[in-house]
Amino acid sequence: MDPWNNNPKKSPWGDNKNQSAPDIEELLTNLQNKFKFKGGGGRKRFGTLLAVVALGMWLATGFFIVDPEEEGVIRRFGVVQTVVGPGPHYHLPSPIETVQVEPVTKVRRIEVGFRTISPPGEQPAKYRLVRKEALMLTGDENIIDVQFTVQYRVANLEDFLFNITNPDITVKAAAESAMREVIGDTGVMDALTEGKGVIESHTAMLLQETLNSYRSGIRIENIKLQDVHPPEQVRGAFKDVVSAREDKEKMIKEADGYRNNLIPRARGEAVQVVNQAKAYAEEVINLARGRSDRFISVYEEYKLAKAVTRERILLDTMEEILPKVNKVIADPEMGKNMLPFLPLNQLQQAAEPKRP
Repeated sequence: MDPWNNNPKKSPWGDNKNQSAPDIEELLTNLQNKFKFKGGGGRKRFGTLLAVVALGMWLATGFFIVDPEEEGVIRRFGVVQTVVGPGPHYHLPSPIETVQVEPVTKVRRIEVGFRTISPPGEQPAKYRLVRKEALMLTGDENIIDVQFTVQYRVANLEDFLFNITNPDITVKAAAESAMREVIGDTGVMDALTEGKGVIESHTAMLLQETLNSYRSGIRIENIKLQDVHPPEQVRGAFKDVVSAREDKEKMIKEADGYRNNLIPRARGEAVQVVNQAKAYAEEVINLARGRSDRFISVYEEYKLAKAVTRERILLDTMEEILPKVNKVIADPEMGKNMLPFLPLNQLQQAAEPKRP
């Protein structure tokens, strides 16, 4: 009877009292009896079957699947053979070949100068300042706290796996070094106000150059300044300086606006005055030309008939003058019997100085 079914507590190879390891010959005999292989030929076939099954299982371990966001590196005795993309693949079973699969589309995030301490999704998020990383010296010898994040992804999986030992630590150290170099060339007011975009782009470019020199297989996606502010001890004074700078910029813009309004208006008035002067000049010139032409025409007539011309000129002159003066007309015969008329009031008024 089958010892496994007779007594489960006993070893299938014999009595439990015998603690020695079962003999190989006995093991094969029991298996042969189990599967009813008779004679030496049956034992040989059974051994072959076991070998085939073991070989099949060993070969089956070479099948693997790479997810859409991953890539795999196949190595043969430690030497890289190929890099495979998403889908089912096969490699020679270990220890001949091994495969290492890593996500390559995933964007990885590194924090420098601070650490997020709140659970994912919690709002508002909580942060812890890492002062040793955050304190940096600016180009004008001021100290500021700089907190930023670095986002990167794998660009070359082979370089990423075998040229650097710890990608996160490498990226963090290189990013901190690049940021310190850029901040060291930037003034404190630029770092605190409008220069943040330039700092981010320059740091990303410098960091990418550094990682390329390592042949790290990493592509920097983005560098984002999380917070830039003065140290706590002088933060109030810096705020006052920033406020004064903003007031200065505001006043400059107001002055520029006033200038931009005043100058065009003054230019317009100047053009208007110039045009009026030109028009007046044209008017005077035309009037003078008309008078000179009239004088010439009169002179030509005068040469032809001097007496008639003199009389006409006299009459024209008297016609222009007499309407402007006070006149007293008296008959010469009647005037012999009248006292001479003297307009004393008019003469007195003409003699008095005019008041302004």
